[in-house]
Parts: sequence; structure tokens; C-alpha cells
Amino acid sequence: MVAAAGLLAVVAPAGWAFDADRLLAAAKRLGPQAQSGARALQGMLASSAPLGEEARLAAVNQFFNRRILFRDDTETWGQADYWASPLEVLDKGQGDCEDYAIAKYFSLVATGVPASKMRLVYVRAQIGGPGGAVQAHMVLAYYAEPSAEPLILDNLVSELRPASRRPDLAPVFSFNAEGLWQGTGATSAGDPVARLSRWRELLAKVRAEGLW
Repeated sequence: MVAAAGLLAVVAPAGWAFDADRLLAAAKRLGPQAQSGARALQGMLASSAPLGEEARLAAVNQFFNRRILFRDDTETWGQADYWASPLEVLDKGQGDCEDYAIAKYFSLVATGVPASKMRLVYVRAQIGGPGGAVQAHMVLAYYAEPSAEPLILDNLVSELRPASRRPDLAPVFSFNAEGLWQGTGATSAGDPVARLSRWRELLAKVRAEGLW
């Protein structure tokens, strides 16, 4: 009961975009670790929501990079590819690159950052510098303006950097709740909800958690 009071006592700032009651109820169903993570998440979101957008990016990026351990889906979920919701990630305390990017996206939406300014980007990442192995990876890109160079939120490099300072990343396609694009360009390639079944399932889970 004390935990519930602490979670719901936060006054919602202007632009607050999530349902604290649903977040608490969903966390309670998952268990104590999810409840602890939800309290920490809400505290971070409440403190960062009044800040400028770049400060919110930094706070959310740091929160998940510090709190979540990188593990692949076979170890965490016993399957090759699983898209976890933010609360599922906080409950497990671990996740893969997609889980980091997804949790950051919905957390920033919850602080009032427009979804239209962000894209989840599948990239080919060169690990270990020139000549290193290339692997599939996902990051979150933020556009202050539609034509602006994006800032990259990544679990591999914790510092927020413009895309031009991440030559190790080659974008393949990007998406958000509004569209699907080739690379990071502005030409729509279709409806992500229709094209990405895991995205559709994820949106339903996040709605149930009250974060979207």
C-alpha cells in the first residue's frame, strides 16, 4: 500500500502522457521487481518531464543503460526474437538492443516528446572499429526538427551523439507509431502496424501498461 501511494503521489506535469494507475496495476501483476522498476521509472519521468527535450533524452537514455543488463532473447525469454514492453524489461532487469530502444521510445513519449520526432532504427553496427564484425542492431533516433540530423540513443555508446558521429552504424529501415521508412529518410514505406506484427503486439502491451 505504501508503494502504491508513493507511485501515485507524483503530480503529473503538463504534457504527461501515461496512466499511473494502469502502470501500477500492470507492475503489480508482474511482481516485486516490476513494481520497483515502475516506481523508479515514474520518478525519473516526473523529474525529467519539465526539462527541455534533449535533457529528457539524456535522462531516459541513462536510466535504461544503467538499469538494464544486455542479454539476448534466448537467454532472457527462451526464444530467438521477443519484443519486450518497458515493464517486462524492468521486471527482468535485462534485455537486448531492441528492448533498450523500445523502452526509451515509450518513456520519452510519456514525458511529452512527440512520437513524430523519434524513430526506432534497425542498423548494421560495426563492432570493434574498422574491420570489426558487423551485426544487426537497433537504436532510437531523435529529430529536433523534421530535417535535422538525428541524435542517437544507444545501449552500445551511452553518450548522445549526432548520427554523423556514429559512422559505425548503417541504417537499414526505421519506424515509429506513425510510419515505416527506408533508412532514416522521409519517404514512407508503409504502415508499421501492418508490416511488423511484433510492433502491433507490442503496442497492445504498452497500452495495457498505460505508457502509450
